[in-house]
Amino acid sequence: MRLPDSIDSVGEACAHVLMTPDPVAKLMAARAVARNWRLGRLAHRFDAAMPDRPARPEKPELLPPNRMPKRGRIGSERARIAMLHALAHIEFVAIDLAFDLIGRFGGEFPPEFTDEWMRVGADEAMHFALLDRRLRQLGSHYGALPAHDGLWQAASETAHDALARLAIVPMVLEARALDITPATIERFEGAGDEASARMLRRIMTDEIRHVAAGTTWFRHATKRLGVDPANHYQILVKRHFRGSVKPPFNDSARRQAGLTREFYTSLAQ
Repeated sequence: MRLPDSIDSVGEACAHVLMTPDPVAKLMAARAVARNWRLGRLAHRFDAAMPDRPARPEKPELLPPNRMPKRGRIGSERARIAMLHALAHIEFVAIDLAFDLIGRFGGEFPPEFTDEWMRVGADEAMHFALLDRRLRQLGSHYGALPAHDGLWQAASETAHDALARLAIVPMVLEARALDITPATIERFEGAGDEASARMLRRIMTDEIRHVAAGTTWFRHATKRLGVDPANHYQILVKRHFRGSVKPPFNDSARRQAGLTREFYTSLAQ
C-alpha cells in the first residue's frame, strides 16, 4: 500500500493511520508509514491533530467490558477462538496507540523516539495480521465476535501528557501482558494448539521490547525534568490508571524491559 502523495510529514502520516477504519487497510497503512519514515520520505514535523478517537470498522461490535460474554475453558476450539479474537482486538487498538503516541507527542522528543515507536507500530500491525490469519485458519476472523471498548480509555485519559501515556500504556498495560501471556501460552499448549502457542511466544518477545521502549523514554523524560522515575511513575499510575496493578508479576520479563521492581511493587500493596 502506498500513502497518498500529499502526506509528507510524520504528523499527517500518523493521523492517516488513525483515521483508516478497515482493519486490513489500517495494518497496511501502518506498515507504509513505518517504511516511509525509515526511508526518509517523511519530515519530522507534527502538523496534524490526532483524533479524539480513531476510526473503527462496523465489526466487531464494541461493548463495555462488563457486557462481554464469558469465553469458557480454553480447551474448546470455540474458547480458543474467543481468546485469539480478544488478543487480535488488543493488537488492532495497539496500532492506533503507537501512532497516536508518535503523532501527539513526537515533537517533544528527539527523532530517535519516532524511530523506536514506528518500529513498535509496525510490530503491532504484524501481530494483528498473525492473529487474524490464525483466526481464519480456525474458521473465524477479526470482527466475528464482540470486543470490549475499554482499551482506548487509557489513550483518552493521557491525551494531554506524554509521560502519563508512557506510564499507562507500555509500562502498565503492555507490562501486564508480560505477566499473563506465559499462562495463556501454557493453556494453548495444554489444548494441543501449538500453532497458536508458538505465535504468542513470538508476540511476547516483541512485547518485552515495547515495554523497554516505554521505560527507556520514560526515564529519558524524567531525567530531563529532574524527577525520580519510579516515584513519578507511581504518581502517574495512581492519577490516571483506573484499574489495579496486581500480582503475580513476571519479574524476569519486566526486568529485561528495564521495568524493575521499585517501579511497581508498592502499587500492588
